[in-house]
Amino acid sequence: MLITSDFEVPQPVERVWAYLLDVPRMAPNLPGTELTEVVDEDNYKGRVSVRMGPVSLRFAGTARIVERDEAGRRVVLNAAGAEERGKGHASMVLTATLSKSAGGTRIAVEQDLTIAGAAAQYGRGMITDVTNVLLGRFATNVAEDIPRWARGEERTGGAGSVSGFAIGLAAATTALRRVFWRFFGSNARRLRTKGV
Repeated sequence: MLITSDFEVPQPVERVWAYLLDVPRMAPNLPGTELTEVVDEDNYKGRVSVRMGPVSLRFAGTARIVERDEAGRRVVLNAAGAEERGKGHASMVLTATLSKSAGGTRIAVEQDLTIAGAAAQYGRGMITDVTNVLLGRFATNVAEDIPRWARGEERTGGAGSVSGFAIGLAAATTALRRVFWRFFGSNARRLRTKGV
């Protein structure tokens, strides 16, 4: 399943690029992510906890930076993990491309996800909604942390983590909006066609 999105950070491209490659500092910005081991500058071990509807999932796995294109400001990361309690597994190829924008830096993100097990039952819509909520929180956390990082300040706390309930609620709200607009949009078109 391919999910694409983008966000902006009000910082220069060079600074955002350096920050994103500082994985131990950057990783905690994604809610539910815990870095457990830095193997080397390209290989990491960790856990990701996420809530999909009524199900709470926790994956343990690895992440590896497989491409760093300094000139093109593009990084590719492969991640894979298995549920700690269950038979599910997930893998992802994440590509982030940075470009200059009027407000600082635009980060285009492409996630190619493969999910099996309990999370797979929720389908593309719910997974996309949860992913977009997490990415939105990640963008906010990155924008808030980069200035501290640039000043050499230590990270304090968990960079504004968000509860599983809040993520689930935001994703459900997004899904309801989509259904609402789909239903009322199609009915409005039908009424216009009938001349009502």
